[in-house]
Amino acid sequence: MAFAGLVPPGMLNMTAVRTSIEKGRKAGITFSAGAASIVFIQASIALIFANYLNKHPEIVENLKMAGIVVFVLLAVFFFLQARMKFKAEGKEKKGNYFVTGMLMSSMNMLAIPFYLGLSAFLGAKGQLVLAQPYITIFVVGAVLGAFALFATYSYFAEIIVKKAQFIAKNINYILSALFVVLAITTLVKLLNS
Repeated sequence: MAFAGLVPPGMLNMTAVRTSIEKGRKAGITFSAGAASIVFIQASIALIFANYLNKHPEIVENLKMAGIVVFVLLAVFFFLQARMKFKAEGKEKKGNYFVTGMLMSSMNMLAIPFYLGLSAFLGAKGQLVLAQPYITIFVVGAVLGAFALFATYSYFAEIIVKKAQFIAKNINYILSALFVVLAITTLVKLLNS
């Protein structure tokens, strides 16, 4: 379910593509592992505290508001990145892509409400028991599903570069627009709830 929920282009999978395009497949896979590792914490919080969060919806609403702010800031960041001219300065700077993946995934304020909603849906259908060891099995599955999707995007980044030069040249603009859409969508859902 984590794999299917993340299939549409989003913050993390498009950043995995960008990292693979700009830094190589190994960096993209490392970013993917970092991003997926945070899913463990997010899904655990959602499932362990499902009953508490269901009784206190204001916490989930606050996470959504924080998500809007983060999406707007990321939209501005990627827009500014797209406007900057690329300069090759001798040795390429290497970053810690695992930590970058963890930080980007940590900013995804909608993950906890996603896993909370998913657990409530599955619980209502009798397909999820909110007790151990079932919570751990669900969380590990969510991590593996998220990693599989991010790694798939990273793996096919080279094909995206070859087949879709527009995306490769304009990835920062695309990410910026994506975050604007996510911020607006989250705000509309928040105002309608």
